[in-house]
Amino acid sequence: MAIRYHITLPNPDAARGGDPAFAFRSHGAVALAAELQEALRTDALFKRWVGAQEDPDDVDPELGAKDPDATVEGSQHDLHIDLIAVTSIPGGVLRHRLRLLAGNGWELRDVSAA
Repeated sequence: MAIRYHITLPNPDAARGGDPAFAFRSHGAVALAAELQEALRTDALFKRWVGAQEDPDDVDPELGAKDPDATVEGSQHDLHIDLIAVTSIPGGVLRHRLRLLAGNGWELRDVSAA
């Protein structure tokens, strides 16, 4: 079942994960949405992250979930960016990917069935 997540980046320039190897690289609502969408549709970000772990075998393989049908739309509002992600990926996995991409620079505003 797909879930719709309403996410806000209050300060998009500060919405960068702690490790540049995994953090958002883009600027602007559309580009950030495309990066998040890619992170949900594929396991490329997960594989890069697992490869950097001290003991990759200890990583829960469920964190590598992917949803090839995931969509993310982005819109700019004054100084913040809103992202709407629709995906069947579990919420915990979505939060993990967002922490890698945006660090603590994001807020989950609403969750609903898609």
